[in-house]
Amino acid sequence: MLTRNNAGTATLRKISFTVNGRPVAIEIDVRESLLDVLRDRLEYTGVKQGCSVGECGACTVLIDGTPVNSCIYLAAWADGKEVRTIEGIAQDGQLSPVQEAFVDEGAIQCGFCTPGVVLSATAMVESGKRFTHAEVRRELSGHLCRCTGYQKIVDAAERALREAKQLDE
Repeated sequence: MLTRNNAGTATLRKISFTVNGRPVAIEIDVRESLLDVLRDRLEYTGVKQGCSVGECGACTVLIDGTPVNSCIYLAAWADGKEVRTIEGIAQDGQLSPVQEAFVDEGAIQCGFCTPGVVLSATAMVESGKRFTHAEVRRELSGHLCRCTGYQKIVDAAERALREAKQLDE
């Protein structure tokens, strides 16, 4: 349903989607990014605002299982979809296997990029596909880290994939 503003142009729309399995119905400005709706209106602060132009990956969320930069994804496009943030990865207070791998490999420093990287690695693990080392690097290439460099992040993703038996040796 669209609502018109004073200038007569449609700007508001009611959408419904799930966030971490919880149904959400919210009225949005059709120009709002999913990042702004998740962080500012629904208080999922694990979604980080980095570059705001889809370059750094800090705002990555999973939409129907696929990593997406939420800063350049309109909230309206999430209508009817399943959105997962870092808050939805741990189960019953236990870190996911991917999160455990990041801790074990020392791939977490300041943590600003970590939620987005963990979500991308989670998508790889949950895909059930087998990955080569080169494919792991390519899948994580949209994330910028200023602290650890990338080797520990790649090691953590590969550890999670190896434990899920999806890494070609």
